[in-house]
Amino acid sequence: MADRCKAVSMAAQEIEYIELYATDQSAVLDYYINSLGFTRVATAARAATNSVLLRQGKVQLIVTSGPGSALFLDEHGDGIADVALNCDNVAAVADAAALAGARVHTTDAGHPSVTGFGGVSHTLLPMPAGDNLRLPPGRPWEVAPTASASPNGRIRLLDHVAICLEGGTLVDHADSYLAAFGLARYSSEYVAVGDQAMDSIVVRSPSGGITFTLVAPDPARKPGQLNEFLARNGGPGVQHLAFAVDNIISAVGEVKDRGVEFLSVPPAYYDKLTERLPDLSAEIGDLRASSVLADRDEWGYLLQIFTRSPHERNTLFYEFIQREGSHGFGSANIRALYEAVERNRLTVS
Repeated sequence: MADRCKAVSMAAQEIEYIELYATDQSAVLDYYINSLGFTRVATAARAATNSVLLRQGKVQLIVTSGPGSALFLDEHGDGIADVALNCDNVAAVADAAALAGARVHTTDAGHPSVTGFGGVSHTLLPMPAGDNLRLPPGRPWEVAPTASASPNGRIRLLDHVAICLEGGTLVDHADSYLAAFGLARYSSEYVAVGDQAMDSIVVRSPSGGITFTLVAPDPARKPGQLNEFLARNGGPGVQHLAFAVDNIISAVGEVKDRGVEFLSVPPAYYDKLTERLPDLSAEIGDLRASSVLADRDEWGYLLQIFTRSPHERNTLFYEFIQREGSHGFGSANIRALYEAVERNRLTVS
């Protein structure tokens, strides 16, 4: 994945953890653990917050509640508050972020934190010594007695983080992320669906360990799902987290049985899929039954599906993605996923 990204000597390279602030911590933990299959690894209690660390594969999620999260929750509801980045040189990345115009402050634990979009920040942490996951530094973690070193589950890693921005700000935000974190622009896409349109830019770290998909509505077109997300979320924020799996059909079936709801796809989509992707013709029946979308790029194909949002404001949702050689995001899938979210929005509204 990193071959399209120019190497940067001092850059953010990986995502150490994603931190979600939750109004009802128990309900969110129930969804992640009992529905998505994450394992409770550790807890940390501080004066104003209580946090629980979850793991599955290479993904680390922190679910936090308490008075210290109240301002964020009042403005945004349940959502991602911190996307922590591992850096080759933390001080150099913090300096680059400040030069790029970002606000940089120091956390209670002494780590630089860069203010990103909306209420989201990026804590900057040094690269870990080895490949094994560590307890995120800076918190008084107590390891759960039943914690598993390598939780068994379908999710392998965090494929990408999708960020919804206000119309007209996409390029500026992308440029800021390139300058601040040493990321490279990977691709861009403009999708028009009826009177609505979405603009997107994908930025990626030199290692390929960080992929941010930045999306924004076209302010010249009719308002749609992205505008509604911005309204419900109180401004920009993380729209969805995409989890990579090895077998999406099996993964979807398992989490459906545990209560996860996915967006549906019109049958006509699969009628055309055999013509578009003849090498997947033997799998069309399984894809149709699971409402999984398929597309390809020059390197291979990818399979994707979106969940319905389990959160009160109907903002943050999740994606399962299976890559078979594919490095990017197929144009047909981008359109089909947008249409699926739009159908769900109209149904919910």
